[in-house]
Amino acid sequence: MFDIGFTELLLVGLVALVVLGPERLPGAVRTAGLWIGRIKRSFNSIKAEVEREIGADEIRRQLHNERILELEREMKAMKQDILGTGTGQPATEQRAEPSSDAAPSVQDKNPQP
Repeated sequence: MFDIGFTELLLVGLVALVVLGPERLPGAVRTAGLWIGRIKRSFNSIKAEVEREIGADEIRRQLHNERILELEREMKAMKQDILGTGTGQPATEQRAEPSSDAAPSVQDKNPQP
């Protein structure tokens, strides 16, 4: 992460030994270790929370997309029902059109002079 080698750590340890002295150095290292642990736990919890939120957002997006697809399917089915017969009626309720065998219309009964 920080790309710190052994020589850098040794240098930091020597400087800390000179600045703090041999009496306070173990306590300072212990305190630094505790703080580093707390910081790591905080970052891990924040990371886990962000990942959960991202996962929840993805699930919400998938549900929204599924609803849109279902609505599109319903609209397509309704369109096919409407346009399927050409009469504006659903294909399941088609009217029987009069055939040539049917009775003549009113105009045929009254011939024009």
